[in-house]
Amino acid sequence: MLSLLHIENIALIEAADIQFDPGFNVLTGETGAGKSIVIDSISAVLGQRTSRELIRTGARSALVHAVFTGVPELAWFAENGVEVGEELLLQREIQSDGRNACRVNGKLVTVSQLRELGRQLLNIHGQHDGQQLLDPAFHLGYLDSFGRTGGALEDFQGSYRALAQLKKEITALQMDEAERSRRVDTLTYQIRELERAELRSGEDGELEERRTLLRASGRLMDAIQAAAYALDGDDDSDGAAALIAQAEGEVRGVARYSQKMAQLGESLTQLRCLADDAAEQLRDIREEMNFSPEELDAIEGRLDTLYRLKKKYGPTVEDMLAYLDSCREELDRIQYADDTIARLEQELAKARTHAEQKAQALSAARRTAAQALQKRVEEELRELDMPKVRFQVEFAPKAGEFGMDDTGADEVQFLMSANLGEALKPIQKVASGGELARIMLALKNVLAQDDNIASLVFDEVDTGVSGRAAQKVAAKMAQLARHKQVLCVTHLPQIAAMAGTHFSVEKGERAGRTYTRVERLDRDARVQELARLVGGASVTPALLKSAGELLDQAAAHRG
Repeated sequence: MLSLLHIENIALIEAADIQFDPGFNVLTGETGAGKSIVIDSISAVLGQRTSRELIRTGARSALVHAVFTGVPELAWFAENGVEVGEELLLQREIQSDGRNACRVNGKLVTVSQLRELGRQLLNIHGQHDGQQLLDPAFHLGYLDSFGRTGGALEDFQGSYRALAQLKKEITALQMDEAERSRRVDTLTYQIRELERAELRSGEDGELEERRTLLRASGRLMDAIQAAAYALDGDDDSDGAAALIAQAEGEVRGVARYSQKMAQLGESLTQLRCLADDAAEQLRDIREEMNFSPEELDAIEGRLDTLYRLKKKYGPTVEDMLAYLDSCREELDRIQYADDTIARLEQELAKARTHAEQKAQALSAARRTAAQALQKRVEEELRELDMPKVRFQVEFAPKAGEFGMDDTGADEVQFLMSANLGEALKPIQKVASGGELARIMLALKNVLAQDDNIASLVFDEVDTGVSGRAAQKVAAKMAQLARHKQVLCVTHLPQIAAMAGTHFSVEKGERAGRTYTRVERLDRDARVQELARLVGGASVTPALLKSAGELLDQAAAHRG
């Protein structure tokens, strides 16, 4: 469960520490006081999408810490190398430049990793959930979540993907005769053009290197000639090699008189050998050099051909060769398309049968789950002051070529009748705001009983509920809080009174700035707050007495 929430510089909250208890926790306050800021902070530390606009004006960053206790052994911890003890600490810092720093028990994680963990720790249910309930597109997800049909759905989806891939391959091969003829002509021309070019891998690089050498041939020959003259000399003068040899002879002639001269003689011998080697290499290079204008013209012509082909078939010779292979393969497929289509259609028929069998198994699991869901939801709604309600899951076949898509073969929507004698109709056409809130609460209660998530947050989901229905909703939340930790933001005194722990969210001003403060209320303060919820700004002794009685009744109910 969530035991501690620490908030710094989130919107109007400069700093706040909120210590939640097991069971039923409630937050109340005037509209605009900042109750939603607490929920936004919880969402942020669980890795949900957030914005740097949340950062309090003038602050460089915002920070949220959340401490969870009693956390089960989740596979996430081993997969992400996080050690867990008695407490689990989640941290998220939001920088003004949009960067985030997220940690789990001190280890840095990404926002997506934090979000994956957060989904397994706490569920937040807001007013938008009611809009999802009005959208039939979400109904199948609710049913699958309740019926735990994930395994059957994965089995079906594997078969459906194979079916869809085969259909895609057949469609790609199916074309009219004129289109096929045009494509064959195009491929044949491209293949012939590339084959005539006699492409060789790496050829363009070799040609460009040789062209660079040929273009510099004049400078190369001049440099070789000058270097050879410097080393070998000519008939009128000695080169460097001969002069080094002369110096070597002179030094060697007196080497027996001086150790230093002997060492110098060795050095001159090495230098002479190097000069002789260099002169020999120059002679070899000069003999190997075979430059001709005709070769340069031929290379330029070949590179022009390759350049023209590259503009059509790929930026490198390797890309053009790969394109040639793909053209040959496509031409083979087209020429033998009829045989291939016949084979694929046989495979398609088998794949369709297999997918239909998986879809039927999935549908059967869903229909079984639907019967149980209908019964459970009606029971919940009767406890929420809707005694005549009828709730039903309607199935319809999926439209489309195969009568299925990647969700299965079922179209699902929720029907209801809130009053005796009224026909069942889609929820979005008959549910009022108060009924919608109760239906959503019933669904959440049913789904929560079957999952392992220990904490639930309800953000003003009681909108449109009042009177006796509000008392029923409060009792239902208290019932849910016997098995889960419940955090609820509400404006209803009946719900606020039913909670075991009550927080007030208040907005005030100090030194020209607006601040939001979260305060844990004792009994006297709760009486005052409940009286305010009932009577607004005018709190009379009668309202205070009524609020006290409401607290006593709620305590008796919880007991």
